[in-house]
Amino acid sequence: MLVPLTRQKFEQLIPLIATGPQYKYYWGKFSNFLQRLLASVVSVVVILLIRSVFRLEFGLIVFFLGVFAAFFWMWYPVLQASLRNAKCRRYKYSGFFRGRILDWWITDKLMGKQETVNSKGELVIVENREKRINIEVGDDTGFSVELEAPLRPVHKAIARGQIAEMIVLSNRPDLSRIEEFSDVYIPSRDIWVNDYPYLRRDFFNEVSSRLRPARQDKPRRRRRTEE
Repeated sequence: MLVPLTRQKFEQLIPLIATGPQYKYYWGKFSNFLQRLLASVVSVVVILLIRSVFRLEFGLIVFFLGVFAAFFWMWYPVLQASLRNAKCRRYKYSGFFRGRILDWWITDKLMGKQETVNSKGELVIVENREKRINIEVGDDTGFSVELEAPLRPVHKAIARGQIAEMIVLSNRPDLSRIEEFSDVYIPSRDIWVNDYPYLRRDFFNEVSSRLRPARQDKPRRRRRTEE
């Protein structure tokens, strides 16, 4: 089932300004926070040095620049999430899609490498790997997409054939060419599968509940843009 959404509803589902979960996503680990904090401290020091060396008299401007730099560690995750949302919102049309889990599998993804020295003084490269779940969602028209996300304990309840819902994006009014899609929701288990939390879940659940008893539209073949 594919139901077109109004622009107003789409902008409620994916807001321009970062939501709490999106802010948390870009907040990152403690090491990420320390990097942003260091950048804030360095920026403030540079501003003060420039003011001192060049004896700038733009007191109010320098003050606001200092505040802006001092709180970089706090507002930068908002900027990152908002830019990602804006990139997603550039698509002109959207629709609510309901299909099924066609397949799922687990993979290991290399997240990074770290060099360290062992007890013998030898250089050792440690790989940081993460378990990922991959799911294929589609319908009887032949349309299907694949999503990869970090593996969570709740994902053990996922099974082939379960109903799966998501928001699909396109630049065509008839949604005949799907170019991007959101997180996937499995209503029977109340499970979300996602890397980045694009959707406002309260608004999505509202749309899902409203369309649950609706008749299914006449199926039409859709294909996703080739990478």
